[in-house]
Amino acid sequence: MSTARRLQPFGTTIFAEMTRLAQEHDAVNLSQGFPDEDGPEIIRRTAAEAALAGPNQYAPLPGLPELRAEIARVFEAASGLPTDANAHVTVTSGCTEAIAASMIGLLNPGDRIVLFEPYYDSYRAAVAMADAVPVFVTLRAPDFTFDEAELRRACEGARAILVNTPHNPTGHVYGREELSLIAELCQQHDMIALTDEVYEHLVFDCEHHRLSTWPGMSERTVTMSSLGKTYSLTGWKVGWVVASPELTRGVRSAHQFLTFSVPTPLQHGAVAALQLPPSYYNEFRSSFRARRDLLTEGLLDLGFRVKPSEGTYFLLADHTPFGFADDRTFCEHITRELGVAAIPPSVFYENREHGHPLVRFAFCKSEATLSEALRRLRGLIG
Repeated sequence: MSTARRLQPFGTTIFAEMTRLAQEHDAVNLSQGFPDEDGPEIIRRTAAEAALAGPNQYAPLPGLPELRAEIARVFEAASGLPTDANAHVTVTSGCTEAIAASMIGLLNPGDRIVLFEPYYDSYRAAVAMADAVPVFVTLRAPDFTFDEAELRRACEGARAILVNTPHNPTGHVYGREELSLIAELCQQHDMIALTDEVYEHLVFDCEHHRLSTWPGMSERTVTMSSLGKTYSLTGWKVGWVVASPELTRGVRSAHQFLTFSVPTPLQHGAVAALQLPPSYYNEFRSSFRARRDLLTEGLLDLGFRVKPSEGTYFLLADHTPFGFADDRTFCEHITRELGVAAIPPSVFYENREHGHPLVRFAFCKSEATLSEALRRLRGLIG
């Protein structure tokens, strides 16, 4: 009796592992990407009132009509693409389920899908659950962009490509030139594009671009996002997919047997979230930019090599000035000895050696928490 072979390589997620270690050593936890405060009260209050008022029964498979209408409205305003709430929008249990449902519902066994490494760890497991074949293209430090020739080779014979922008864990935001090449290759090789855009509102000093808006891409792009990151409600697990009717049918065919529907009161809360005024997003970005700058400047002062994050609430730093053999050794040392937990990013690479010089820190914490982490990290320099 054992775990199925398709999932045996993945073991326990690194987030659970490092959070457990952080708890054991009373460490400041800059590993797992969850804020240390909850999102706006109006969203939480709306969900609570919906739970008390009821009904609390199954929502429709594709999501509450009022939530799908809000998602369609917001997506159409941001992209300029006509978006039909019934034909194009599906509500999922977070973006993680959206990714799995898209792969299971749209890929056949043996289909090749291009993944950029480092990647969010659920990607590899979702590919395995779909019985698809991953093909890897490396985002190389310090700029974390890809080599054009390498990407062109990887797309030959591929059925799909997964693009995460803004990118976790590197903090890279794909520019127009990068996305134009991806769009060209999708059309050249008749590929589907899956885009994970959960950090769409967390961009600093640059602009988030949607691959679906490139000519010829709206009908072949599955755009995925969620409530958790933008509204600091990661525990709610409310996400969505926007895609053409043909692709939506595939996504829903898997979604119905994975979760069928998402908790009804939380969907009412999501409606309130999507109706927040523009001022919320401006304040949200400003707050996280200040935290990014605090952590970046502090790490540079300690001797890390750091490229400021362009988006998300993560950054990768080069720890090699401190003389540790690899990223896991470094992360275990600072957790056990200094009381600061971070993620060893080699677990996000198929070619692990690319991640050995790096460490991922999350800055979705209060400025007081970040300052305390930096104070403790001074132990690296005596």
